[in-house]
Amino acid sequence: MGIINVTPDSFYDGGRYRSVEKAVKHAHLLQEQDVDILDIGGASSRPGAEVIAPEEESRRVVPVIKAIRTFFHGPISIDTTSSIVARRALDAGADWVNDISAGRADARMIPLVAKHGCTIVLMHSRGTPQTMQIAPRYDDVVAEVTAELRASVAACKEAGVSDERILIDPGIGFAKTAEHNCILMRGLDRIVKLGYPVVLGTSRKSFIGAITGRDVDDRLYGTLGSVAVAYMHGVTIFRVHDVAATGDFLKVVTELNK
Repeated sequence: MGIINVTPDSFYDGGRYRSVEKAVKHAHLLQEQDVDILDIGGASSRPGAEVIAPEEESRRVVPVIKAIRTFFHGPISIDTTSSIVARRALDAGADWVNDISAGRADARMIPLVAKHGCTIVLMHSRGTPQTMQIAPRYDDVVAEVTAELRASVAACKEAGVSDERILIDPGIGFAKTAEHNCILMRGLDRIVKLGYPVVLGTSRKSFIGAITGRDVDDRLYGTLGSVAVAYMHGVTIFRVHDVAATGDFLKVVTELNK
């Protein structure tokens, strides 16, 4: 899953693909690098990110999705917590909704997904991007994240979303300290055992910086280390900035692990 942030303030690539032309050019590049899924976001979810209105978020992502849909034939995912933005994105050609709040932020999101029959990525988080990193606390982070993801899945199924349309994401970096993230990575097999495809987003995140001492621009090798661990635990979808490097890495790991 290749990331295209149409935002001015995302933690790694904020501003790089802010215009439709730059975002579409990057989508072409990712397609050449054999990306499977494109994830388009118009509102940063980094800690402390500014809240923007659905109108502005829609203005950023809808033209990009329409343009990418003309040449990209894989799934297009809209990264949003707003049902208004999700509906407009689906109408523009998106196939998936990637909701970092798993429907908590907007009560209309899950019914919308059920109505459209689209795929949803349910990510674990607590609070909002503005509050999530204020002293996050768990007694058992793996057990609690697993239980809360199970509850999110149950809410989707109760609303009429079919099993085959549900993916889960443990939410690395969301309402978690670096230590929480490391413990969660070691326990990914328990999340995989829930029986739904697992999406993982560790790309260049701060816990990798905490381990390596590297700045965000120099965390590719650390990211690939986290991808290796997750792959060995059964994770199947990796949300990354560096598609070519991650793709080659996974091709070799897959071949040699047969």
